[in-house]
Amino acid sequence: MSTTAAAVTAAWRSESARLVAALVRLTGDLVLAEDLAQDALVAALEQWPRDGIPASPGGWLMTTARRRAIDIFRHNEVARRHGSALAGELESIRQETVMDDAVTVDDVEDDVLRLIFLCCHPALSPQSRAALTLRLVAGLSTTEIARGFMVAEATMAQRLTRAKRTLEREGADFELPELADRVERLDDVLVVIYLIFNEGHTATSGSDWFRPDLCHEATRLARMVAAMLPGEPDAHALQALIELHAARLPARVDREGRPVLLADQDRSRWDQLLTRRGLAALDRAEELARSGKPVGSYYLQASIAAVHMRARRAEDTDWTRIARLYDVLAATAPGPVVEANRAVAHGRARSPEAGLSILEAIPPDALPDSPLIPAVRGDLLLRDGQYADAAAAFTDAAGRTTNDAERELLLRRAEEAETLSAAE
Repeated sequence: MSTTAAAVTAAWRSESARLVAALVRLTGDLVLAEDLAQDALVAALEQWPRDGIPASPGGWLMTTARRRAIDIFRHNEVARRHGSALAGELESIRQETVMDDAVTVDDVEDDVLRLIFLCCHPALSPQSRAALTLRLVAGLSTTEIARGFMVAEATMAQRLTRAKRTLEREGADFELPELADRVERLDDVLVVIYLIFNEGHTATSGSDWFRPDLCHEATRLARMVAAMLPGEPDAHALQALIELHAARLPARVDREGRPVLLADQDRSRWDQLLTRRGLAALDRAEELARSGKPVGSYYLQASIAAVHMRARRAEDTDWTRIARLYDVLAATAPGPVVEANRAVAHGRARSPEAGLSILEAIPPDALPDSPLIPAVRGDLLLRDGQYADAAAAFTDAAGRTTNDAERELLLRRAEEAETLSAAE
């Protein structure tokens, strides 16, 4: 990939959510906003190789999209239907002369949060809410979203189109809902923010193991929701969970950019400010829980993350407590991902055999396209001294991932296991 193409890709990945959100606020039309953003992306691919990379790539994309909006409103009757207020705003935009540094995509701080609440409209199904958020806020392609939902790309494209049409039919607006409606949509909003963070924490595809831009955006959004709804323990718990995981990001790769497992991380590189913020958010969730407010799975997951963060060394980790927390989590929010992580915890707290027993109870058709289960199996087999089987499991896991960095890590672990097997 050329330097210019890489710059376009980086700008799109970091700015697309705020770009689409700002354009929805400007036009009041979700479909048009996405089209305008895509037009700006195409223009960047065409013009940056010729004219050079602008000083403010995000500002360039925003200005280009806005000017395209002006052209569209000039040639149809949309401006007339939207009334004089919109026409006046567009006229003020037309008069802007500075393209780069003076124009940013972050005109309104909570545009992205408004977009998330829009995507979580009650008229949409939970699957459509998640898919639409991953498309518009996380910037994932239809192909990537389809792979995550384990459906055909054409099926996902239709689902996204129907979701947009539903919002249009419902007359959904871009304003933040009233307090009661915010609380009603809170669970869905937290789910999609966590989805954004998970995509950032381990990217679905590409050469990078994780995407800091999405992690940082999810962290920002989680803080905003917790501040908006200070009496909701789940909001604080999600903030804690995200910040505690985000604190480890600097240590998740070595100086050469290669992935580093949690047990091997240099804990001095963990972000101490994020750690303190995460633990404080967890304390707030606990305080609300003690007052009688119910808490959900985010609280348990954040509590698990806190055990890791409080251990000065990997060998100091209280795996017995983590295993107990996973037992509770499995009872309240069962699923193959929880079971795989519970297998890891019991494999460390008790024995590799205990972990393998939990893993074997997971249905064989669970997560067929995910590397998680074979990767956990490889780790447990390696710890149990079954090196040849561990190598096979890691190789299986490597074949299931579409993330280049994760594949490299899994193949490296397979090679280490093969070396140990050969030395027996």
